[in-house]
Amino acid sequence: MFAVPENTVALPPSAAAPHPVRIALDVAARRERWAHLLRYDPDERFAALVERTADQEVWLMSWLPGQHTGLHDHGLTTGAFTVVSGSLTEVVATGGRQVLHHLVAGQSRVFGPDYVHRVRNDGVDPAVTVHVYRDGGRTVRPRRFDPVEGATREERGCAP
Repeated sequence: MFAVPENTVALPPSAAAPHPVRIALDVAARRERWAHLLRYDPDERFAALVERTADQEVWLMSWLPGQHTGLHDHGLTTGAFTVVSGSLTEVVATGGRQVLHHLVAGQSRVFGPDYVHRVRNDGVDPAVTVHVYRDGGRTVRPRRFDPVEGATREERGCAP
């Protein structure tokens, strides 16, 4: 019998999945995976499923100037999005106030349960994003923002 130092024992590979931002950045960099799906819709944001696995969904979205989401959360879904081209503004509703994030190509944002936000293209050029959704897929639950109170009705305990 002999002793083997702990750091020389081969450990099983980690079951942890890569972070959603890493996946979004990887997909964004590999245009051959999604370029054939890209479209622009003058009436609403365009979205196309790039891939679905048992653990997650990856979506491609395009945003013409002025296009936006309403205020929403993603239920129990966690994930991230990365700006591939163009620029977007994310408005996060938190603690009764709004926080703005101006995003350009290569930047990412992460979201999870209780993350209430809206995203819009305030620029003059189209924008393209890659989104990764886990724990429920592309769940979107509209929320209402009360500009007088500065909080969503749900944050104040009101019914939607």
